[in-house]
Amino acid sequence: MASSRSSSDNVRASHILIKHQGSRRKASWKDPEGRVISNTTRESAVSQLKALRGDIVSGEAKFEDVAASYSDCNSAKRGGDLGSFGKGQMQKPFEDATYALAVGEISDIVDTDSGVHIIKRTA
Repeated sequence: MASSRSSSDNVRASHILIKHQGSRRKASWKDPEGRVISNTTRESAVSQLKALRGDIVSGEAKFEDVAASYSDCNSAKRGGDLGSFGKGQMQKPFEDATYALAVGEISDIVDTDSGVHIIKRTA
């Protein structure tokens, strides 16, 4: 049976990242001094992300718009789009979560060294 997957087996995803006190780098495009991030606990980052995810899943907000406004990743400028990637290119928890999603599906909270994410698989 022919597979529609490319031989490189890449995926494409967008994400929303909220950094917190435990994040590897405590600065972002929207918090260059890291003041907010240094005062954000993981718990408050998770609760913010869960609320944002709820708005997206309910249809009240678009993933891309939420990413543009709230994500601590530079990908926010592209609506959270990270482009395509293959195995071994992202932190393992992020990679595992992305590959486990169906295209169009949004993950639950995913923890990495960068912070907490929700991921939308786009291809």
